[in-house]
Amino acid sequence: MNPETVQSSLSELIPWITKYGLQVLGAVVILVIGRIVSSAASGAVRKAMTRANSDPTLRNFVASLVGIAILAFAVIAALAKFGIQTTSFVAVLGAAGFAVGLALQGSLANFASGVMMLIFRPIKVGDLVEASGYLGIVEEVGIFVTTMNTLDHQRVIIPNATLTSGVINNVNGNGIRRVDLTVGVSYGDDLEKAKRIAREILDLDHRVLKDPAASVGVFQLADSAVELVVRPWVQAEHYWDVWFDTTQALKEKFAANGITMPFPQRDVHMRNVA
Repeated sequence: MNPETVQSSLSELIPWITKYGLQVLGAVVILVIGRIVSSAASGAVRKAMTRANSDPTLRNFVASLVGIAILAFAVIAALAKFGIQTTSFVAVLGAAGFAVGLALQGSLANFASGVMMLIFRPIKVGDLVEASGYLGIVEEVGIFVTTMNTLDHQRVIIPNATLTSGVINNVNGNGIRRVDLTVGVSYGDDLEKAKRIAREILDLDHRVLKDPAASVGVFQLADSAVELVVRPWVQAEHYWDVWFDTTQALKEKFAANGITMPFPQRDVHMRNVA
């Protein structure tokens, strides 16, 4: 190849290289800057949500979503450097997203419910919850499903949309609970003495809260006994222990102090008709 041909080829390539080379360089710069901004924005969102003590699952999801959104914008801007009609590209992506949304509408409903639960936190890990016909302790609140263990240790996985569509009873969500016990004493027993013994039992139990104050009183006059209610307030984690221990203590203390706890009985009168 003679020098004149080489020079002629270079003369034709230089404008092309200058034109498209700058476009490629600009696209690369946009992608690099987009990657840097994406990482910085994702990190900033994660730190801000950490300071706000938000749920770790929601924190990671939102941070990733912000990063992906910025990267997608950078890719579209880079494609525009080559003269590609990004409007049509965005329209195609929108149509594809709409079709996928219709196909996954059940999953998207669970996803939306999961995000709302992670933001408003009606329940959290460790809560005793009654929902969707199950009573159990929440093990994980995920984006799509919530996992809970029942009191007999069965694992239940509930779709978030199903969970949020009904009533959620967060049993220990307030931190404290009232133990409602009913105990019967004989009609001939000293009611004030029985009430005093019940109060002494509660006063000696360090798990029983002073505020709100426990209550002991006559509930009703039943067929076979006078029924007393014993209602101490406790921290949620002490509920069942206080229930069991107080029931046993009432039985033992009443017996030791001459207070009888009658069982249901019926008087039968025999009459000779003949």
